[in-house]
Amino acid sequence: MPTRQSKPGVLMRLPLSLLIWGLFAAAMLVPAVYALVRNNHPASQSFFYSGLLGLICVVLIGLSLGGRVPRFGALGQLLSLLFAFALLPVYLAVPMHDALQTTSFLNAYFDMVSAITTTGADLFDDPARLSNPLHLWRAQVGWMGGMMMWVAASAILAPLSLGGFEVTARGQPGRGAPGTSQMQRADPRKRLLRITFTLVPIYFALTMILWVLLLVSGETSLVALCHAMSVMATSGISPVGGLTGASAGIAGEALLFLFMFFALSRLTFSSDTSGAASARLDKDPEFRIALLLIVGLPVLLFLRHWLAALEVGAPENFALAARAFWGAMFTIMSFLTTTGFESADWAEARQWSGLSTPGMILMGLAVIGGGVATTAGGVKLLRVYALYLNGMREMQLLVHPSSVSSIKSGNRIQRDGAFIAWVFFMLFAVSLAVISLALAALGISFDHAMVLTIATLSTTGPLIDVAAETPIRLVELSAWAKAVLCAAMVLGRLETLAIIALFAPDLWRNR
Repeated sequence: MPTRQSKPGVLMRLPLSLLIWGLFAAAMLVPAVYALVRNNHPASQSFFYSGLLGLICVVLIGLSLGGRVPRFGALGQLLSLLFAFALLPVYLAVPMHDALQTTSFLNAYFDMVSAITTTGADLFDDPARLSNPLHLWRAQVGWMGGMMMWVAASAILAPLSLGGFEVTARGQPGRGAPGTSQMQRADPRKRLLRITFTLVPIYFALTMILWVLLLVSGETSLVALCHAMSVMATSGISPVGGLTGASAGIAGEALLFLFMFFALSRLTFSSDTSGAASARLDKDPEFRIALLLIVGLPVLLFLRHWLAALEVGAPENFALAARAFWGAMFTIMSFLTTTGFESADWAEARQWSGLSTPGMILMGLAVIGGGVATTAGGVKLLRVYALYLNGMREMQLLVHPSSVSSIKSGNRIQRDGAFIAWVFFMLFAVSLAVISLALAALGISFDHAMVLTIATLSTTGPLIDVAAETPIRLVELSAWAKAVLCAAMVLGRLETLAIIALFAPDLWRNR
């Protein structure tokens, strides 16, 4: 038994930021081998030497630390996440820039920030500009960024009552529940190690299953793998410019649609953060609200399109109507989970009815986002549910001021959950205003600034190509505008409350 615990103990003595760096450095060997198999030796050398250099630096830094245990607890791990999303892309951009050789290092850094935060903003309009190893690397970085959020949700954010858990936990945001603080401060690394060994195999297995199913449906190997990783990470990264260039057709879209359910509620794959003794998916408020949106909005859009088609005297083609309904339902599901894949039949719905569907609906879905402790971004469905309960209660008080609340939310929503959710909404609105004003001050039009801000804060990069009336070319933005968008993507991934928690005195006090 002691021999089995010795190896994890040695690794856990290293700072989490150093372990994450080493993991991504080792991951560079995957595109290096893939490029070597495809006889792309320049790209293979770029990834191999960059990965080797990164591993050497990690080993040397680890040896220089002399086995000293990191001083900071859970807040220190949160600081390591900030390092992974903000500073690590500088290293990840090195092989990208060296292998491409036709773009600036800032563009490569922007692309890596977009990938690791699972935003998926497409800086390169033409997919043919990137080689297959580069497409694999972008999807792989996004996949690993989503894996980090899967693990960090229950290992780092849940103990600190952050990331949506502040609505259900009894502790204050950034401090955690008072009854468990002593245990968490003792050694939060054991919790991180246990959750990593539990969730990473599930995440990997689901990705491989989706990859095989896409291959069976007729998709090519690289596209199937990239789409499988992008759906699990909700990054929306595609080597063919989206589902319109895919080969699997509606069968592939159906498979992607099913696996997007894992971004609606954590109960779809784990009950480690559920406060209830017996967590049921059909009773989960996040899952039920998501189903209401996924079914209700396509029905409304379908009726709107149907009435418009009748007004112009269009013939009743039920096959096209079914395709239009499917395109609306898939696209709404995709943007609600902040994946951003657009169905191949999404354009059919507009052509069939003669109306253009406004991008405001997709922007609103991206702002709502998916479930707490999933790879989805946005405000999160649980916070929306908490505000809904509070609104219902306030309307009851208007009619019956002396009434006692009869709303039962189970063990999920705490007493002040709605207030904390409202605080987060205000922080999100302030962040949206500040970033949009900064972009407008840099010469970007108001409508483009709003689209860019919502897309980055909600980590839904494909929204940039869908929501704006005129195309937005990210590569043509100024260096300062790209820097602002990078900051917005990091802020949207970690959320404002988590950034504020990093300024807590407990993190910087010597202990």
